[in-house]
Amino acid sequence: MTLKLRPLHDRVVVKRIESETKTASGIVIPDAATEKPDQGEVLAVGPGRRGEDGKLVAMDVKVGDRVLFGKYSGQTVKVDGQELLVMKEDDLFAVVEK
Repeated sequence: MTLKLRPLHDRVVVKRIESETKTASGIVIPDAATEKPDQGEVLAVGPGRRGEDGKLVAMDVKVGDRVLFGKYSGQTVKVDGQELLVMKEDDLFAVVEK
């Protein structure tokens, strides 16, 4: 998939990873009762931000990383019918190690 968004500065484009809709015992959770997941996959990263000295500070995340972020983080955008989030790298809490 080629992404038609190129984030600027220290922004990242994240696709939410949908949570399970069944419990371990097999009970189906209705869509109305589920919360939006706070995990996603990084699809694109910007070049980084400029430090106070004017030098480029590289990003800590890369394409393909699974990340944690706040429930209300980022700006939702739709690209080719797909809902994505654009947020600053500072809005990310952690990278989930595999």
